[in-house]
Amino acid sequence: MVVEKIKSILESNGYEIDSETISRIQVMLDSIRDDNQINKLNDVIEWFNKKREESDMIVEEISINELDKWNVDNNSGNITHESGGFFEVIGVKVSNTFDREVGKKGWTQPMIAKNPGGILGILMKKINGIPHYLLQAKAEPGNIGKLQLSPTLQATTSNLLKAHGGIRPLFAEYFDEPKNAKIIYAKWQSEDGGRFHLKSNFNMIIEVNENEELAIPDSFIWITLYQIKQLLKIENFVGPHIRGIISYL
Repeated sequence: MVVEKIKSILESNGYEIDSETISRIQVMLDSIRDDNQINKLNDVIEWFNKKREESDMIVEEISINELDKWNVDNNSGNITHESGGFFEVIGVKVSNTFDREVGKKGWTQPMIAKNPGGILGILMKKINGIPHYLLQAKAEPGNIGKLQLSPTLQATTSNLLKAHGGIRPLFAEYFDEPKNAKIIYAKWQSEDGGRFHLKSNFNMIIEVNENEELAIPDSFIWITLYQIKQLLKIENFVGPHIRGIISYL
């Protein structure tokens, strides 16, 4: 067994090996072996490019005043949603910026604020003993090419509470009400502080039982860690949230 051989080599060189080290060795092997039990790498790329071609989402830039259910406060100038959810666009003034490029003079800018954060989660399932990660081709209005490869769940608190009046995101129950699942990783991680004000997301990796049957829509696909690393080499293919989550591995 490869893991045992690596363990033996490390121990012979004076390293103490515990269960976490064994886990790290296994993840390292997963990241270098092309052993997806369902989809070859070229099949994943072809599937994703087809999803981009099939996307009929149209994005048109309009004025703030044309936004439906979004309002600009006459006093503050802040932009808010009529539900009170999602987020708020505020203005900030930054000063005493001696360690930034502009020197001490500072600057002003808009920021996305009052966003309680959300869940960024990936489902993992072992197929024939090999860890596979469930990702989706997700359309967002600011994406280059409309779609990017995204986590299983990418949802704000407002999405989970259905503030938009729609349906709950798929697979949400595995993350906000975990049942029959194992939490591999669950930590708050901060968002980009240059655009988001005091924003963080709960990053998660959840393992479901190998015998559990999941209804997988056509916009989702099982991918191995090796394949994720290979897809990172393609420009504008893998979204930033996946990169943040798998950094734990």
